[in-house]
Amino acid sequence: MERSSQYFVFGLEDQRYALSLAAVLRVIRAVELTYLPNAPDNLVGLLNMGGEILPVLNIRRRFSLAHRHVEIDDRIVICKSGARTVAFITDMVVGVVELSSEAVDEAVRILPEMAPFIEGVGKLDDNTILIYDLDRLFSIEETRELMKDVPMEQQWGTSKK
Repeated sequence: MERSSQYFVFGLEDQRYALSLAAVLRVIRAVELTYLPNAPDNLVGLLNMGGEILPVLNIRRRFSLAHRHVEIDDRIVICKSGARTVAFITDMVVGVVELSSEAVDEAVRILPEMAPFIEGVGKLDDNTILIYDLDRLFSIEETRELMKDVPMEQQWGTSKK
């Protein structure tokens, strides 16, 4: 029997990327972020979601894409992996797709050097989708380092109530 999985597909420039749908909490319109002076390049800013402060990570930098300012049509994707919640800005949301195991090649089969970075490569119509594991995309160590200068009461998982 053929197994299938659901993925959240988003776009940056002309490329499509995906995360397991289980990792995505919500998608919101681009909003004003709190910018930190001298913030690392990997941190776009902070997002206040009902009192919970979330780091908005620079996914464009992760994929070696040129920097661009946030536009009104952009979306913020809020994801959860384990005990942490992070967000990133995407150019567009393609939607939720279901891919059969036959439509996804494991990264190690295509190019073993890619395996530490991506989970697999999916095929959807005529598009190639790079499938990422959230833990590989934004490591816990990386997000912890980015948030080290944010007061503990403002870090994710806590409230300012």
